[in-house]
Amino acid sequence: MKNLLTDIEGIKVGHAHNEILASGATAILFDTPAVAAIDIRGGGPGTRDSALLDLANTVERIDGLALSGGSAFGLETGGGVQACLAEQGRGFAIGDARVPIVPGAVVFDLLNGGNKKWGRFSPYRDLGFEAAMSATDGTFTLGNAGAGYGATTANFKGGLGSASATTLGGIGVAALAVVNAVGTVTVGDGPWFWSAPFEQNGEFGGRGLPQIFTPDMLAARLKGADRANAGENTTLVVVATDAALTKPQARRLAILAQTGFARATYPAHAPLDGDIVFAVSLGDKPVDPLYGLTQLGMEAANVVARAIARGVYEGRALPFADALPAWRDRHA
Repeated sequence: MKNLLTDIEGIKVGHAHNEILASGATAILFDTPAVAAIDIRGGGPGTRDSALLDLANTVERIDGLALSGGSAFGLETGGGVQACLAEQGRGFAIGDARVPIVPGAVVFDLLNGGNKKWGRFSPYRDLGFEAAMSATDGTFTLGNAGAGYGATTANFKGGLGSASATTLGGIGVAALAVVNAVGTVTVGDGPWFWSAPFEQNGEFGGRGLPQIFTPDMLAARLKGADRANAGENTTLVVVATDAALTKPQARRLAILAQTGFARATYPAHAPLDGDIVFAVSLGDKPVDPLYGLTQLGMEAANVVARAIARGVYEGRALPFADALPAWRDRHA
C-alpha cells in the first residue's frame, strides 16, 4: 500500500505544472473504462462534461479525469488528456469513431502570484497532455503538484493530497484531493488538522487535536474575507474503489464521501467553494448494496478527510511576495 489513489489497481496518475504560471494539471487515467458518478456540494463549481455523469444519461463509463488550476481556462486541460487517450485508440465507440470520455473540474488559482498573462490561448491543454503522458500506476508527488501546484487555503498553502484504505471486507478505497478551500484545514492557525481523528501512521504530522477549543480556534478564517467570490475556492476529490458498483451506487459513494469534506475543512460546502467528488469503480469485488455500500462510503469519507489534510501538510510556499506560508514553515 502506497497510501495513494494508485493503490486501486487500474489507475494511473500524472502531473504537470508551470512554475512561472504557478499552476498545473493532473490527469487520472483508467486502464479500462470506469463506472463513474459525481456529487457537487459547493456553490461555485467549474466542471467539464459533468452532465455525462448524471444518472439519467447514457454514458456509464469514463476513460479518465482532468483536474487543473486556471478556473474556467483550466477546463481546456481535458482536451489535452483526451488527445493523449485518442492517440492510444481509447474512447467511447460510435461506429468507427472513438471519443475518449474525460470529465474534469478546476480550481481558481489566478490570484496566487503567478504570471497568468499567457496570451491568446491558455497553456492548460498542453499541461493536460503532458500530465497524461507522464501518468503512472506507481507513486506520485503530493503538495505542490499538478492541479494542486497553485492551490491555497485561508491561512496556509494548499496542495494535492491522497490516501487509501481497505474495508473490513477487503475492498480497497482511495482518494485524491486538490485542496483550494475558502476556509481552513487546520484548527485555527495551529498545528492541528481537523482530520486528526482519522490520521494513519502520522501521515500529516501526528499532532492530534488541541486539548481545548478556544473561541479563536472556532472563528471563521475565510480566504479573501469580504471580497471572496464564488468560484475562487474549491476542493476537488476523486474517490476510487475496486468494488463492482453500478452508476447509481457510485453516486451514493460520492455522496457518502462528501462527509470527508466536513471532517477536514472549516467550513465545507460554502457558497464560495466548488466542492466536488468524482466516484469511480474499477474492480469486480461484490459489495452488499446496503450495509456493504454504507461501510465503503464510511471508509471513503475517512480517506477523503485524510487526503485533504495531506494536501496542506505536503504543500510548500510559492516563491512570490506575500505568498501564504506552508504548514511546515510554521509547525515543522
